[in-house]
Order: sequence, then structure tokens, then C-alpha cells
Amino acid sequence: MYRDISGEELASRIETEDAPFLLDVREPDEFAAWSIRGAANVPIAELEARLAEVPEEREIVTVCASGGRSSIAATALARTGRRVANLAGGMAAWGTVYDSVTFDLGGVVAVQVRRRGKGCLSYLLGSGGEAFVVDPSLDLDHYLAIAAEHEWRITRVLDTHLHADHLSGARALAETVGATLHLNPADDFGFAYEPIADGQRFDLPGGVSLGAVTVLTPGHTRGSTAYVVGDRAVLTGDTLFVDGVGRPDLAERAAEFARNLYRSLTERILVLGDEVLVLPAHYGASVAVRPDEPVEIALGALRRELAALSWPEQEFVAWATERSTPRPPNYEAIIRANAAGRSIAASVRAGLELGPNRCSV
Repeated sequence: MYRDISGEELASRIETEDAPFLLDVREPDEFAAWSIRGAANVPIAELEARLAEVPEEREIVTVCASGGRSSIAATALARTGRRVANLAGGMAAWGTVYDSVTFDLGGVVAVQVRRRGKGCLSYLLGSGGEAFVVDPSLDLDHYLAIAAEHEWRITRVLDTHLHADHLSGARALAETVGATLHLNPADDFGFAYEPIADGQRFDLPGGVSLGAVTVLTPGHTRGSTAYVVGDRAVLTGDTLFVDGVGRPDLAERAAEFARNLYRSLTERILVLGDEVLVLPAHYGASVAVRPDEPVEIALGALRRELAALSWPEQEFVAWATERSTPRPPNYEAIIRANAAGRSIAASVRAGLELGPNRCSV
């Protein structure tokens, strides 16, 4: 017999010594479009012929779109004597899994909230009984629970940009807790908020400031924003990732936005110190996510690892505009919904957000 494993348990074991062997039994095109890092792909119709590719000494976790095909595969593998678990709900459920990691930013307690299947990252920054939330999703309970655990009152909610791959929870969270909602007016929002300005600072109790000193970082969107936390970190949104930069083509003006992105990077972010941590709003499929470590990289290390950051403008623009990758699923509908700030039914939301993050090049 096999057992069912939840997405939460699987997330806690990936990239650890207790990591299972992930066996994705979907068709190759499904697997190529969206998969869990490190998974092997053996379509269910080929499983019997390729059984030798499945180890016998490790626990196997079978994966498919919603749990049906993977349960059939799990049954077959269990009959061979292997230890098998089936990912309950499949990739659809994996897209709803969250975990978090807490770390110190020199007087600010930071909590990175990770939406594992989407590669989305959001943050709570707390000190002295108050907290700011940056880039929240619509799953508000995670932020409310973390704030309650730390005895924080959420006073400000901020988005780094108009998101294209997932529905923003910023407006809903601010309304729920009575916090001030801050957005960059360079992106076109159709509801009330407090506009942010370049160089604006937001103070947490205890003398620590979250400074929007790099707020004008257009490129991924016109209103892309970065927030600096003291001298310890920069929340880069989709301007800069741990393994790439934000894609400039979602507004159909790729060359113009790529030039803006280059200037934002070179004039606003790369001027920060090498020790400053880059804390992005997303991560890609190649990034290892460990249960006890935030997704981050020191700016100095990223300069060395990402060659494009040292290229001249013309070369950078050509690279950023010519790397054609599939756009986020349903991105136009998601942008319209986020710009309007309207409520989305759960069934509609599930269809809109299904799939990976595709906001980088």
C-alpha cells in the first residue's frame, strides 16, 4: 500500500537529507511546462518498461496534475515492495503550498513567506510590535497568523509592482487589518492607496527604517519598486532575482523597458554594498529552496555569478529582449484584476494562477 503525502510535508523535506525521490508521471509536455525541482519524469504509460529508473532504497513520491494518475502509479510501485507516497492533489495542490523562514536583518525580524509551487516570495518585517508586509498573496491567513505569533500589528502593506503572475493580496490585507496601502503610482491602479515617492522612508519602532530609497526602478513594470532595509537587505521585487533579472516584455515595449531596467539596476541597486542581501519577489525553477534558509543572495556574490550585470547597456538590452520565454499563464487577466483590485472567486482564481512563475530572464 502507499500513503498520501501533503504538499506541506513534501515542502519540509525537499533539499534535506530526508528528501524523497520525486516521480512525475505526467506527459512530457505537462512536465516541461511546470514541475517540482529535482523531479524525474516517467509518463505513467511507460512506467512498467522503465521501472529500473525508479530507486528501491528511497521513498518515492508520485506526482501528477491532480492526484489521479499518480495514485495509480503509486499502487503499481507499492506492489514491487517500494516505499511510496502519492502527492495528494497533485500539482494543483502544490501550487497552494506555503512555508516560511524567519531571520534577522539587524534589528528587524524578517519572515520570508514562500508559495512553493508558484515561486512567489513575500515578506513581513517587524520590530517593536509593528510590522510591514511586502507583496502579500490573497491567502491572507498566512500573514495574519505570522503577525499574531510575533504579536505584531500590521501597519503598512506594500507591493513592489503590479504583479502579472499571481493575484495580489495587498489591498485585501490592508483593508482587513486597517493598514495603510502603499503603491507606486507609475503603475496604473484603479483604487485608493497612498502613493510612494523616491527616497520615502517608513520607520518601524526601535529606530529601524524601511527606506524606499530605490523606489523608482522601472523596467519590469513602470512602477517597479525596491525597498532597502537599513544597510542589510534590499527587497527587489521583480527587478533583480537570485539568478536573473525581471523580464521587460510584458508591456509589449521590450527594448524601452530593458533600457529602463538596465539603468534601474546600475544606478539604483548595484550601487549598494556587496554585503547587502537581495530578497526578491520570486524565484525560478533552478533555485534550491531549503526549509530553514531564506531565498537570498549577497549582492556581491550575484555580481560575480550573473554576468549580465557587468555588461554595457547595449549588450544587456539585446540579451534581455532576445531571451524569449513563455509568458506567465493568464498574465493579461491577472494584470487587469490586480490593477482594478477586484474580488476574484476561488474557482476563477485557481484557474488564473495555475502554473509556474515566469517573470524573469
